[in-house]
Amino acid sequence: MSRSRGERVPAVQRITSRNARFQQWQALLGNRNKRTRAGEFLVLGVRPISLAVERGWPVRTLLYDGERELSTWARELLRSVRTEQIAMAPELLMELGEKSEAPPEIVAVVEMPADDLARISVPDDFLGVLFDRPTSPGNIGSILRSADALGAHGLIVAGHAADVYDPKSVRSSTGSLFSLPAVRVPSPGEVMEWADTRRAAGTPIVLVGTDEHGDCEVFDFDFTQPTLLLIGNETSGLSNSWRGLCDFTVSIPMAGAASSLNAANAATAILYEALRQRIGRRATTTP
Repeated sequence: MSRSRGERVPAVQRITSRNARFQQWQALLGNRNKRTRAGEFLVLGVRPISLAVERGWPVRTLLYDGERELSTWARELLRSVRTEQIAMAPELLMELGEKSEAPPEIVAVVEMPADDLARISVPDDFLGVLFDRPTSPGNIGSILRSADALGAHGLIVAGHAADVYDPKSVRSSTGSLFSLPAVRVPSPGEVMEWADTRRAAGTPIVLVGTDEHGDCEVFDFDFTQPTLLLIGNETSGLSNSWRGLCDFTVSIPMAGAASSLNAANAATAILYEALRQRIGRRATTTP
């Protein structure tokens, strides 16, 4: 989103008090309903903001510290991204950044995409993750980060759940939110319709749930086939609805006294096994 030669540079506005606009942005931090109604959320940090811009997410406003010498990265961002830019008092930026030691250089107000499962591509080697009713936004971000790193094509957050666009989720994804589609769905019906459509089109997606009493251990399941991995709620695991829809369930063998892993850790372990199998398969089929 760079400016072409001759385009007018947006006029810089300034906010130095807790006016109505500041209060709107502040509400985005802790109020999911207001984020949803506004269709926007806050993003901090060099990598997340850079990835948002690089991947074409609409940036509605850039808020920056109007009382400090900005870094080369910040100056280039303000020069290249054609959007509303507001110079803000550092104490106000500090509140939006939820930090007590120093204000962030820039806070980006980014537009939310539609919750449309069509955003998730389904190639022949599809690997996706569904997180059933997560209560921790940090776990959503952590799973996004692992799914991105380990070759998944998308994340589905199902049911009454923590918000993908909660600041803790955005922060813990370390930018992967902007690289990997994350779609919120209210119930299994939408997902099953989407999966059945893909199956009818020739991609035989299997639904694989995690359970300590699974049909087999994770190492014995074939993850080279198109797979949607289902991860259960942090406290109660998969709901009965999702459990009943699983084609298979897998367990992670435990060597110590713990009977289970944190949801994000479990997802990471299984995604790593899926990637290991897929790399091994490519190595044996490549001439």
